[in-house]
Amino acid sequence: MFAVAAVVAASGAIGLTAATGDRIAEVERIEGLEVVLAEQPVDDVGEPIEVPPTENYLLVGSDSREGISADDPDFGAIGDTSIVSGRRADVIMVLRRELDGGLHLVSLPRDLWLRIPGTGGSNRINSAYRGGPERIVATVTETLGIPINHYVEVNFVGFRDIVDEIGGVEICFAHPARDPKTGLDQPPGCNTLDGVQALAYARSRSYQEFREGEWRTDGRADLGRIERQQLFMRAAADGVLRRLTDQPFASGELIQAVTASVRVDAALEPFAAAEGLRRSFGNGFTTYSLPVYGDNVDGNSVLRLGDGAEAIFEFFRGNTPPPATE
Repeated sequence: MFAVAAVVAASGAIGLTAATGDRIAEVERIEGLEVVLAEQPVDDVGEPIEVPPTENYLLVGSDSREGISADDPDFGAIGDTSIVSGRRADVIMVLRRELDGGLHLVSLPRDLWLRIPGTGGSNRINSAYRGGPERIVATVTETLGIPINHYVEVNFVGFRDIVDEIGGVEICFAHPARDPKTGLDQPPGCNTLDGVQALAYARSRSYQEFREGEWRTDGRADLGRIERQQLFMRAAADGVLRRLTDQPFASGELIQAVTASVRVDAALEPFAAAEGLRRSFGNGFTTYSLPVYGDNVDGNSVLRLGDGAEAIFEFFRGNTPPPATE
């Protein structure tokens, strides 16, 4: 998702603001989120601060199959709207931006068992998306106590097309890797993944490596996937900035890929937000993994928050310095 912001920031920085402004206006806006989003900070005279010192973004990867056809190379692993309709939250992350302190990212496992506002009960966090972006934002703000300033959502097609437009993303594999369910198939070494293989890598929950003469499955399932997604996000952000530095006028094609598949809250100012994210990225990018443990609810496997989660949340609430990472 940071890659989306990097595209916008870089295009504005090289003097293409007017050209890309029309494209950015085509990004789908989600109305009504202002009731669950944190208020935009203002200066001493009550004017909105264009680039606040800190902000939290809720980043959602939707599993929508809109725009996927039977001719697509990954159709077999993904399917289209005739097989899976609607949208679900496949990836949920909170990105904290600090102008003077870098970017900080925490992933929320989709099987995390939480109270879901508006439902009268608890469920996996990804189920909150059935009630729309408003409910999943409310779950993070009310249940976890993390204020959310902006909402960004991208679907499968957007993810795949953005990766292709930046010329792929390099990921290093210590061993041959595959996932029969998503179609991932990679030899050992540092490989440049195209959009199809990048999506297969980021979605993999049945990740396997060939070690000591046999295929071994990563038993961490969604937790292993989160680790790979965070690694991929960092590599993708680097790739976008490098591509736009080497080929600045390629931003037009990137913007086109973004606008086709991204939804944001109505108050988000793309150029200001992207510039803030770009500047923060230069100060470092830290990722956090929530401590969780497995549990069973009515015969269903879920995850619950473990010791140490509250310390991470307190930082994302803006109450404490960044927690130490390993």
